[in-house]
Amino acid sequence: MEQIVLAAIALVSVVLTVQAGHTLYLMIYTWDQPEAEAKARVPDERAAPQLSFTAIVPARHEEEVIQQTIARVAHTDYPARLVQIIVVCSADDLGTIERAAATISRLRSAGRTNVELVVFDDQPINKPHGLNAALARSDGDVITIFDAEDEIHPEIFSIVNTVMVTERVHVVQAGVQLMNYESNWYSTFNVLEYFFWFRSRLYYQARAGAIPLGGNTVFFSRELLERIGGWDETCLTEDAEIGLRVCVMGERVRVLYDHRYVTKEETPPTLRHFIKQRTRWSQGFMQTLKKGTWKELPTRKQRLLAWYTLMFPYAQALLGIYLPVAVLTAFVLRVPASIALLSWLPVLLLAAHFVTAVIGLYEFTEAHELRATPRTVVTLAVGWMPYQMVLAYAAMRALKRQLSGVGDWEKTAHVGAHRSAQEEEVTSRAA
Repeated sequence: MEQIVLAAIALVSVVLTVQAGHTLYLMIYTWDQPEAEAKARVPDERAAPQLSFTAIVPARHEEEVIQQTIARVAHTDYPARLVQIIVVCSADDLGTIERAAATISRLRSAGRTNVELVVFDDQPINKPHGLNAALARSDGDVITIFDAEDEIHPEIFSIVNTVMVTERVHVVQAGVQLMNYESNWYSTFNVLEYFFWFRSRLYYQARAGAIPLGGNTVFFSRELLERIGGWDETCLTEDAEIGLRVCVMGERVRVLYDHRYVTKEETPPTLRHFIKQRTRWSQGFMQTLKKGTWKELPTRKQRLLAWYTLMFPYAQALLGIYLPVAVLTAFVLRVPASIALLSWLPVLLLAAHFVTAVIGLYEFTEAHELRATPRTVVTLAVGWMPYQMVLAYAAMRALKRQLSGVGDWEKTAHVGAHRSAQEEEVTSRAA
């Protein structure tokens, strides 16, 4: 029995070490690929406006942020005649509908007639169903999604028009960045996850042809969306799922990350909301893995990468179980030195993740003219292991929901923590 336990510890240690090492490689991929970093930057010269856009803004219980977002999308530097804005809500969300309708009315009074409200009253009440309802009313050449709390850059349509026209691509994933890195103890970690995901990892996945797309600031040709049947309304990560379907069709995804033009968002306001959000993401990956679309990818390398990406929540759940065992093995159990050392390899790689995160923190804050204080670094150090346990708990919670057949959409609240008072004042006046 003892030999079986030792063998199990050794096997799990090796698996988690490989997983942690590969994740670290993906975090720093573009730093090691100068051409990738250059490719991810926004073109300096812009093409003349040619494509028309439909911007879908799905919203549910977003009374606090929806008005500023509508105003922001309506006041881009792209010709208004080429931009259709659709705010989509479920019929029971009276508060958001009222706020959105008031802003749309003010915009129309100011001569901006390109904004409309779509209300659906059928099931399911979730984001992908709202997107499909809006897609049926869209008329733009290109469809994009902005979440209800998004601060988009005024030049985003011009940038994507340039890329799609000059490079002849049908899918563009532009950068998204959480901003409120000092709101609470876990927000710094969450911000840096987005930083490395959009700054590095997505470029690797797009280059390999197996990319789980982001939930917003992603642009599709309308013809492509209609051809693949829109979004999967049963999936909690409809963005990741549709990304793999796009790859199965052989479409090239163009990834852009330029800190000057990212869409700005906020971390969930409470730990409870953060766990719900991460649970939804983990379960959505589990659903997509089970659905099996990834098996239709043309090459073995693509299928392996997709499988590895979608399996990640299971690895996080395993890590949550494993970390206490590693500590117990090192300090309590009497095991051979080789097994004890092996059991600590994943922990050491997590330490390497931490060092990389600190470097990323300083790069992120410098890029956005913010300041990383020693207090923030201390918060990273103290909160590093608790954060890993929170992620592991969310993954285990997702696994429990998946095994129990529970698939309802747990809403994450937004309060506009990423918006400065000056930005809110400007967009409120514009509306």
